[in-house]
Amino acid sequence: MDGRKVRNIGISAHIDSGKTTLTERILFYTKRIHAIHDVKGKDGVGATMDSMELEKERGITIASAATFCEWQGHEINIIDTPGHVDFTVEVERSLRVLDGAVLVLCAVGGVQSQSITVDQQMKRYKVPCIAFVNKCDRSGADPSRVIAQLRAKLGHNAVAMQMPLGLENNFQGIVDLVTMKAVYFDGENGEDVRIEGIPDALLPEAVVKREALIDAASMFSDELTEAILEERDIPEDLLISALRKGTLTREITLVFMGSAYKNKGVQPMLDAVTQLLPCPADMKNEALDLAHDEKTVILSSDPKAPTVALAFKLEDGTYGQLTYIRVYQGSIGKGDTIVNSRTEKKVKVGRVVRMHADQMEDLDAIPAGYIGALFGIDCASGDTFASPGITLAMSSMFVAEPVISLSITPKDNKAQINMSKALNRFTKEDPTFKTHVDDETKETIIEGMGELHLEIYVERMRREYGAEVETGNPRVAYRETITRKAEFNYTHKKQTGGSGQYARVAGYIEPITEVDFEFVNKVTGGSIPTQFIAACEKGFRACMAKGPKLEFPVTGVRVVINDGASHSVDSSEMAFQSGARGGFLEAYAKAGVVIHEPVMKVVVETPTEFQGPCMGLLNQRRGMIVGSQDDGPMCVIESQVPLAEMFGFSTVLRSATQGQAQFTMEFALYKLVPQSIAEELVETAAKAKKGK
Repeated sequence: MDGRKVRNIGISAHIDSGKTTLTERILFYTKRIHAIHDVKGKDGVGATMDSMELEKERGITIASAATFCEWQGHEINIIDTPGHVDFTVEVERSLRVLDGAVLVLCAVGGVQSQSITVDQQMKRYKVPCIAFVNKCDRSGADPSRVIAQLRAKLGHNAVAMQMPLGLENNFQGIVDLVTMKAVYFDGENGEDVRIEGIPDALLPEAVVKREALIDAASMFSDELTEAILEERDIPEDLLISALRKGTLTREITLVFMGSAYKNKGVQPMLDAVTQLLPCPADMKNEALDLAHDEKTVILSSDPKAPTVALAFKLEDGTYGQLTYIRVYQGSIGKGDTIVNSRTEKKVKVGRVVRMHADQMEDLDAIPAGYIGALFGIDCASGDTFASPGITLAMSSMFVAEPVISLSITPKDNKAQINMSKALNRFTKEDPTFKTHVDDETKETIIEGMGELHLEIYVERMRREYGAEVETGNPRVAYRETITRKAEFNYTHKKQTGGSGQYARVAGYIEPITEVDFEFVNKVTGGSIPTQFIAACEKGFRACMAKGPKLEFPVTGVRVVINDGASHSVDSSEMAFQSGARGGFLEAYAKAGVVIHEPVMKVVVETPTEFQGPCMGLLNQRRGMIVGSQDDGPMCVIESQVPLAEMFGFSTVLRSATQGQAQFTMEFALYKLVPQSIAEELVETAAKAKKGK
């Protein structure tokens, strides 16, 4: 296959803009599939690219899926990506390895919050794109408004390549502004493309729009500018090559129209993918040379050069780990030896495949510019594979930090084993899904990008691993501390047969802010022998793990010992540890104990019209607004909110802002708990003790 005829594209958009439906039509017209199925899977089959049971049931894409097809002698590798912000890493890693993208927009919804996120990701990886305004058959469809939004909200130089023939119920086809022809889609599934003259009523508007298109294209071609000035007829190929030049540098975004569900407008969009989007050789791919201070090296798309490939996604299948890779330089074939740049381990390549959703096709080799998959290779997402002796590595992807966590508890021993298998797999596959065991509560905590994200993983544990787990709010990591100085003078005495235990420890405790715990020895005259000082410190430290009041960890305490007594026979390390514990409890009761709670820095990004409701939501949750600023059409609100109040916030925020706002959350500091909440915590702790 000629490398110049390869296209690696992603289809990305906001939730429910029709990405998977569009991919289904592309596969049908390129004869990869022979029947069209619905996304919701009403016919029990579901769309080809949504192969997971949960995806068919919910009608959403959860994991990105790769496939390939041929169109007009070009080979197109496609990745269909999810729309929900919770699965943003799937879009991130897909755009990291793609050369071009199709940004799908709804003709009614226009540019929505996730369209903005996807656009930022494309910008991050400099991915050229074309836009496809889908759902032109819906009531309220207005492609010209969407083009205006592309300019205003995303700052794109958006120019229409087409004009709709009718809209809403009487959407019949499109007017191609390059060829100046009307295109209709006949046949049961729109497979018969009929080309006719433009209806007279639309001709004046089409002429104006074509002039705007030529004007925009003239910025990228001197030859085209000359032709305009000399008022010559403009050849199609000259116009296309100028538009391609602008698209590759991301200086122009060409807009196509149609309705994937009604099978209209998909074939011209496919032509545009082959004519306007880059082939692997058009893109500048860089690697870092690890042997020379990470100097940047430009890769060539030559299949005979030394191999450099990036593992961008992992899947644990029935037959072991499947590693999706994009080969940037050289080629990877069966039996080749490659080196993992991160671990420096040599790996022998066994099976090489090409993916079509969840089916695979064996290959002998994956040449530069192609996307494929390897079997049975142990690696992490974002690892680089290179030929032996090559010290190059690709830059890794941007991975957002988790914003929400839940505790999960297995119901029985079998569920425990299956749960750990599932967690091992999911954390390896998804860099935004993390898990750890809380030292204080001994609960297993899972963290992710949103409530839907965690809900899907818990459901997958049940279905794919048979692990019955119960979920609950994680216990907030409260802390206890003291507010005033208190003295202790404690004597520990125990007499049983034989030698007894004796230790007297005296001193005081006081609050400090710099560190969690400090031990000061001011004993003089050997009233506590030197060998027992360490035992005293150990005894005090042991008290810090669990406060006697509410069993939360104790922080911010300085312990000073200045006196004591020992017995020549009955004193021991154990006696002094017990003496220290007794002394701490004696002073702690008089030291004015208070509870501190973790406060998070919460940043909400919302369209300006929802600024008021968002601030209201933060105030209801004991939040303190630190500041807000307008950033174009968006408003950014910074606040500090106690972690205990943040559960369920993402759902409430989305419903208050029509799904357009998003937030990030990170730990800021510990603050004193208000009196009313402290009383509630004391009550809860008392009930828990009674229950025990």
